[in-house]
Amino acid sequence: MSENKPNMPSTWVDPDDAPELDAQFFREAELYQGDQLIRRGRGRPKLASRKVLLSVRYSPEVVTYFRQTGEGWQSRMDAVLREYIQRKA
Repeated sequence: MSENKPNMPSTWVDPDDAPELDAQFFREAELYQGDQLIRRGRGRPKLASRKVLLSVRYSPEVVTYFRQTGEGWQSRMDAVLREYIQRKA
């Protein structure tokens, strides 16, 4: 190497090393119409049984208790209710 040139790695990438664009790539790709995103390809997979959004009122003690358990408190409330249902069934 020459003293004038720094010892830097090459940034060139051979285009023949690019991955094959298969059907899965296009299934997971984001779809745009102009600048508007129509479909997002990645993200959380769809659940087999989706949760139902509803408005419920709980006593302040219950909400305070579960909120103090930290992040994910709503999922823990759901788990407690599911456990109750299984014990009653």
